[in-house]
Amino acid sequence: MGCKLNSLEPPILCQVPARKPRFRTRLIAFSSYAPNKGEAVSTTKSIETQLPKADVYGISFRTLGACKLGISRYPDFEYNAEGGAGTGTGTKINDGNELSVSFDLKTLYVPPLTSATTKFLGLPLPPFLKIDIVPQLFKGNINQESGKVDLEFLAKFCFSVGSIYKAPPLLVKTVLTSEESKGKIRSARGERLDNKGNCKLVGVASVDPIDDFFMNSFLGLPTECLAKLNAVITLCNSS
Repeated sequence: MGCKLNSLEPPILCQVPARKPRFRTRLIAFSSYAPNKGEAVSTTKSIETQLPKADVYGISFRTLGACKLGISRYPDFEYNAEGGAGTGTGTKINDGNELSVSFDLKTLYVPPLTSATTKFLGLPLPPFLKIDIVPQLFKGNINQESGKVDLEFLAKFCFSVGSIYKAPPLLVKTVLTSEESKGKIRSARGERLDNKGNCKLVGVASVDPIDDFFMNSFLGLPTECLAKLNAVITLCNSS
């Protein structure tokens, strides 16, 4: 004898959109059983995903050799900055080719001026003389299409001779640019990013006197200083 079983629960309802909705809106239908009324109640919730955020880039910065640093009217120091590095992030400005970039000071390292890295008039700096460069700020704009770079740079320059002498730090603020940087007595022109990320950044800065008679007299403060840095800037889209 045949036997037919009937389920006491109503079937599960499922609504599937006929085509992919705009903005990736996903419709999900849920069914529940109302025991008192004996009927199914269908509830539909709409989950809308957010639109993608602005493109975010990871940025790496490396300094190379054959750089120069100058102060006052003295001849430039020949400076091997190879080994300097830093990382940061960049975001697009108004969906264009311009990036607003900011470097993490914890990762930023600029080699000191020592007898191993720096020459003056063809001779290494005297032993024990050291000038540490301590970055305080490094941020600005990079144009991906034109290769133009403008980075605001703020750093402390700390002069010392072994444990015998240590001067108060010189505070240097400039814009390292791939364009022309021009002061009253110093000027230089940089080079824009090429397709390998190579560039030359230059910057003229005014240097104010410090609380040290020897340094003020020796450097002729107040005065100007000039930086010419060969560097590589690499962008990596991380969005």
